[in-house]
Amino acid sequence: MARILVCILLVMGTLLGIAGVDLVLPALPDMALWPDGGVAKAQLVIAAYIGGTAAGLLLFGSLGTRVDRRWLLLFSILSQLLLSLACAAVENLDVLIGLRLLQGLLGGAPAVFAPGMIRRLFDEKGAMRALGALGSIEALAPALAPLAGAGLVALGGWRLPFLVTGGLGVLVALCLFAGRGLLPAGPAPRTLGSYPRLLGDPVFLRYALSQSLLLGGLLVVVFSAPAVITHSMGGEMADFILMQMIGVTLFILCANLAGPLAGRIGAERLILIGTLLALVSALLLLAYALAGGNNPHLLPLLLAPMNIGLGLRGPPGFLRAVMAGRGDDDRASALVILAITLFAAASTALVAPFLGQGLITLAIGAMVMQLAATASLLALPPLPSPMPAAAAGD
Repeated sequence: MARILVCILLVMGTLLGIAGVDLVLPALPDMALWPDGGVAKAQLVIAAYIGGTAAGLLLFGSLGTRVDRRWLLLFSILSQLLLSLACAAVENLDVLIGLRLLQGLLGGAPAVFAPGMIRRLFDEKGAMRALGALGSIEALAPALAPLAGAGLVALGGWRLPFLVTGGLGVLVALCLFAGRGLLPAGPAPRTLGSYPRLLGDPVFLRYALSQSLLLGGLLVVVFSAPAVITHSMGGEMADFILMQMIGVTLFILCANLAGPLAGRIGAERLILIGTLLALVSALLLLAYALAGGNNPHLLPLLLAPMNIGLGLRGPPGFLRAVMAGRGDDDRASALVILAITLFAAASTALVAPFLGQGLITLAIGAMVMQLAATASLLALPPLPSPMPAAAAGD
């Protein structure tokens, strides 16, 4: 029961960071109308938060080896809630962008520490189950939070999403403080390593690159699909929403099956199966586009293997990336999350100028990413089995 409560606390902290983007998105049109605003400048409210989060991942990945993670978690949540309230109090876009940069920087602790803490609470099979559940909730949040944010903006204007985020921060901070004794204690030993050591470790890179490239390949489709569906395929936003609903459902089902399946066939085999499914999906998408296919209703079917593959390999792949840190869990987790963010952002930016070409652009982008994911998995060495004692935990 105590371990379930810890997982709930970690999920609450992680969701608060996700809410910092998705709840605020519907408020951007109002901010664009401010005297110092504009559509492009209002987008920086989100970009600053994401950029701050990227730096914050690396910051907390290092701090976790020096300071008790429990207090860093509490500090991060308190910073989130105070900065949310500060954001609600300003009406200057430049100031708001600065506050959002700081909010992202200081709010990244839950995402960094959750995987390592979960690994310390469970055996490998149990950790996969917990990470599958965490991933399921994180997959639902981007789909539901913008709808909630739109309702909040309609109800109380652009300030209400920030006030609600601050209120959620109060609740999460109180729960974390009350349950701090349940969380795994203490920082990791300072001698465990560094970011350069991890980036030079081919075993860590095997899992980190294949995980982040595979997810990046799916996200480049998701991020660019609305424009392609509505402008090139003759579809509507309802087609994109249906695609997302089916994809998220498949991911959640498979992510929660990953633990039991890994126990039956082995984590490495499941990671390979999931990666190959994603590659097959990209091949199908590319073949359909090259054949001149242009029906948006077929996208959920073509992307189904990719969503299934990510669900199957997501929990064991992320867990093995953390394990490959050989005790340096926080830095390993931070690098994987940062790589996912960077690959998704870079690939989306690269395909953006060519979206007028239609589905073929998305298909090529997804194909390149999935080929790179598969190559990194096949070319780089796996974790030794059984794991060395130093890598099995603290």
